[in-house]
Amino acid sequence: MKKLLLTLTAVAGLTFASQAQEFGFKKTDFIVEGNFSANTKNNKTVEKKENSFNFNPSVGYFVSDKVAVGLDFNFGNLKATDYSGTNDTYNKSSNFGVGAYGRYYFLDLGSRFKTYAQLAAGYQQRTGEVNNGTTTTDIPKVKGFGAGAGLGMNYFVTENIAINFGLTDLLSFGTAKEDGGKSSNEFNANINSFNNFFDTAKFGLTFKF
Repeated sequence: MKKLLLTLTAVAGLTFASQAQEFGFKKTDFIVEGNFSANTKNNKTVEKKENSFNFNPSVGYFVSDKVAVGLDFNFGNLKATDYSGTNDTYNKSSNFGVGAYGRYYFLDLGSRFKTYAQLAAGYQQRTGEVNNGTTTTDIPKVKGFGAGAGLGMNYFVTENIAINFGLTDLLSFGTAKEDGGKSSNEFNANINSFNNFFDTAKFGLTFKF
């Protein structure tokens, strides 16, 4: 009887451990993702410096075990200052964006790596100002729309936390128009990104609920 109880306990423990190691997503899961970057550059040779940051949070919901839909947002700021003259001059811009995405998980690389393809589209706007050392002038607002198709991967550190690798946008299209100006369009096909995934990667965290 003692041996039987020990065997049953061991089997139960292995079963529990196996269940505890089930990484991935399922229908009705919510995810919250985000990446943040901040850069400072000060070139004392030409007496110029740049400060920038960008924050890109998103939320998603799994409509099936492999398909998620969601919203993403973008907040950013860039300031370039020239302090070589008597008075500092600078260019400053801020951007805001909101969009939607659809994501399909199509390949598991082991138990922790989950690979996906994603389609996304969104709206962006940029505002800014220029200071010549004495006066400040607003830069015309720029509004735009973009869409893209790309690949990515989640690596699960725990059951509910994963590192997100947004590897690349294979195809993208964007159009932008400055207030009072003409629109400009851009289309990119980054097929060569298959050879340099991590040159264009964005890293962030994914939280599953």
